[in-house]
Amino acid sequence: MTKWYEVPESVDSSVIYSKVRLVRNWAEYPFPGKMTKEQSLELTARILGGAQDLNDKNHNKYLYSYLHQMSDLEKAVLIERKVLNLDVLKKKDAGGLILSEDERVSITINGEDHVRIQVLEKGLKLDECYKAADLMDDYIGKSIQYAFDEKYGYLTAFPTNMGTGLRASVIVHLPMLSRKKNFNGLVADMGRFGITVRGVYGEGSENYGSLYRVSNQKTLGQTEKDILDLVSKAATELALQEHRIRREALKHHAIMCADEAYKSYGVLKYARRLSKNDAMEYLSKMLSGISTGILEVKEPCSVHELILGVQPANLLSQADRPLSKEEVDVVRADYLRDHIPEIR
Repeated sequence: MTKWYEVPESVDSSVIYSKVRLVRNWAEYPFPGKMTKEQSLELTARILGGAQDLNDKNHNKYLYSYLHQMSDLEKAVLIERKVLNLDVLKKKDAGGLILSEDERVSITINGEDHVRIQVLEKGLKLDECYKAADLMDDYIGKSIQYAFDEKYGYLTAFPTNMGTGLRASVIVHLPMLSRKKNFNGLVADMGRFGITVRGVYGEGSENYGSLYRVSNQKTLGQTEKDILDLVSKAATELALQEHRIRREALKHHAIMCADEAYKSYGVLKYARRLSKNDAMEYLSKMLSGISTGILEVKEPCSVHELILGVQPANLLSQADRPLSKEEVDVVRADYLRDHIPEIR
């Protein structure tokens, strides 16, 4: 089954993928930070056991796992693929994971909150993500009573998640817009309207790959539709500005743009050693080249799949022995040579 990140990016688009996350807590138990080990194991087992008929109710197939029985490397791979949050690595108490075969839908049990429902889709598809997450929310909610307050909405471990418990995110690729002097001012302006724009793989000039997460700041005092519309409009505006800058660059600096794209492709295709940061930068330039039509690939490909593929835990998980940092750089270059698409 095709994973969500294997779907090729849309041509001439800066939007990479959308994500919707809902957090809920079971009223019968304390929040995860206050639970005993016995309560953590009991809650996890009850939710995992109660959701065993998902395969019958949904066209997708689901895998059921206990997080505390996974190795740190297995968890790190899922963190790189955006299935889990980083906090799961630190947690030692019992937890669970329900994951669809295509990795679009995941339910994390007993992480920061009792239930974390997440849906991912390629492109700008927040409405589709929310519909799928809402169905899963209703499914889980039939078995357990959520902690809910008439004034504050869904009660969560962190006050910033109360209310709808909804976090909507869109990942956009902004290599040219982020270089502009007014970019920080643009981000600040969006902050005043309740939008956060942050680097996915670092901050500022250290955000290797120029991928940015656009998401809502508030979950309280706004409806789900308000949040989805707000994030969609912000992501669309950033993507349009990036598109305008690329169009101007192609018009006035066509040779320079082509040179950058082909050089980056050449390094990725023939390098024998690559650091993660260098690989991210070259993949970013290759992605720009494909989306603007400078690079024409023979077969549709997902550059974002390559971005996930060059991450350390993914490479280590495929090795048959522990690797040093230098060896990981060599394996990363090998991976890219094997998976980089052919161009016309």
